[in-house]
Amino acid sequence: MTMAEQRMEELREIVAEVLEMEPEEISDTGDFMDDYDADSLRAIEILARLDKKYRVEIPQSELPEMRNLKAVYEAVAKYAGWQD
Repeated sequence: MTMAEQRMEELREIVAEVLEMEPEEISDTGDFMDDYDADSLRAIEILARLDKKYRVEIPQSELPEMRNLKAVYEAVAKYAGWQD
């Protein structure tokens, strides 16, 4: 498993925990709001957990773009400086 795949799985687990789902239920491109009934409070909780786990400051202005796991990965990668 590559570093990128490991990080994606970590993110999947964080998102699944916040959304109270099983990690395997979260697809890379499933829309949090439309497909998983997430609300803005859950989005903020995901952001807070990412900030804490990866010690990054992701601006709340990024939240509207962070609608699926792939977009979350891209945002964390951008602010954490991941070079996969």
